[in-house]
Amino acid sequence: MGNRAYNFNAGPAALPMEVLQKAQEELVEFQGIGMSIMEISHRSAHYEQVHEETQQLLKELYDIPSGYQIQFLQGGASTQFAMIPMNFLKPGKVGSYVLTGAWAEKAVKEAQLFGETSIAASSEAFKFMKIPALSEIQPDPNSAYLHITSNETIEGAQFQAYPETGSLPLIADMSSDILSRQVDVSKFSLIYAGAQKNLGPSGVTVAIIKEEMLQDLPKNIPTMLRYDIHGKNNSLYNTPPVYSIYMVNLVLKWLKEQGGLAVVEKRNREKTSLIYGTIDQSGGFYRGPVDKDSRSIMNITFRLQDEELEKRFVKESEQNGFVGLKGHRSVGGLRASTYNAVPYESCKALADFMADFQRRNG
Repeated sequence: MGNRAYNFNAGPAALPMEVLQKAQEELVEFQGIGMSIMEISHRSAHYEQVHEETQQLLKELYDIPSGYQIQFLQGGASTQFAMIPMNFLKPGKVGSYVLTGAWAEKAVKEAQLFGETSIAASSEAFKFMKIPALSEIQPDPNSAYLHITSNETIEGAQFQAYPETGSLPLIADMSSDILSRQVDVSKFSLIYAGAQKNLGPSGVTVAIIKEEMLQDLPKNIPTMLRYDIHGKNNSLYNTPPVYSIYMVNLVLKWLKEQGGLAVVEKRNREKTSLIYGTIDQSGGFYRGPVDKDSRSIMNITFRLQDEELEKRFVKESEQNGFVGLKGHRSVGGLRASTYNAVPYESCKALADFMADFQRRNG
């Protein structure tokens, strides 16, 4: 690892070393043009090649069928929370949401500013420590769409399978687990994700959107918040976040070099099993609050016997080169975010540290 930290930050998060090194190599001069990619026009041939290639790489990795667009947007997933109801929640229709944690809750609250919403299922009674069973999800009969949050970064619960919605558009916030596993994109009408967890640095939000969703949108939506405008202009209506898209390009190439999503998913499950195994075999010293059938392979949340011991764990972990293990301020506890770029060796080091901490404090 050299001087590199064991980075378990929840976002912005770890990036592959190979990606960072390639970006460093090309920072001052991009492909012999005498300028950094941060200095060139977004209308230039050099940037257009990066732009188009990034879209194609994502289509290839996710096996995205025809009839979908890839859009590069700004404002993070939080702006998508508003854009979705502004574009798709028409008068007389209902936005149905599955309430699974803090991020799903934010999406619902934003939608309520624009129209009628319905909770199709909720795990709030379980403190969001499980994902509702698919059979429990009941969208309103007059729904415009069903929205899910595929992985709750804060609580650490993740959909293991997705609801079948037939002709009802299924929309998913995949900000914290996009490209971590294989997904049948054809089930979804819109997948969106802020880049800063699994795709690259912050600054760009990726949307995979079914083209039929772009028809007959309301006329009173501000231009920059219209999916159809971004679609018609190939995400070049205004200056895009060029450098962030370039970094996404490098991450997608890295994922392809790893062998694609089947290999990446297998590796992610091996990584997280090290840590979950340490929790489960600790005899109660560590507690995983999330239902085992809902455990995330991206954000592992766990607790110790009391907050003082958790503070000691965080302090000692930082002294040993671990970063980002303190839980989110809204729920406390501990959290290890094991995104694609977090190497197996880091997870093994954390599992070893956890076992040693238990020996000294159990």
